[in-house]
Amino acid sequence: MGTAKPEVKVRRARQADAPRIAAQTGQLGYPTTSKQMASRLKLVLKDKNGACFVAETKEHAVIGWVHVSMTPLLEVERRAEINGLVVDERNRNRGAGWILLEAAEKWARTMKCRGVSVRSNVIRERAHTFYKRHGYEHYKTQKAFRKEL
Repeated sequence: MGTAKPEVKVRRARQADAPRIAAQTGQLGYPTTSKQMASRLKLVLKDKNGACFVAETKEHAVIGWVHVSMTPLLEVERRAEINGLVVDERNRNRGAGWILLEAAEKWARTMKCRGVSVRSNVIRERAHTFYKRHGYEHYKTQKAFRKEL
């Protein structure tokens, strides 16, 4: 983990990014094949209520991604949710995460959202520190439930 900041730009994800996004999703703890990611990414890229951005170095290497979406809710004002954000483990702590978070927040503003939420596993203390450092506040602890269909 060097101290030099990578020259990074953010752009919308493209279908060709699926293999790199899959590899980084695995680093997040969700092992995924390139084929699985290609299928998922195809749906995400079509979603008008969501966006996926990647951080890319000047050498065109994708070093991270963020997926953000907006769902109209009854119980609260319109807000966006960060569904996932990861920076390649070799490029962490050098600014790419912040650039991705800014892109997601900018997108949320264009969608007229009043705020942005993010959920983070209780064991991800580094992520919690990252979000707090960027103005997010911990407002709720909850249990998550899932049912396979």
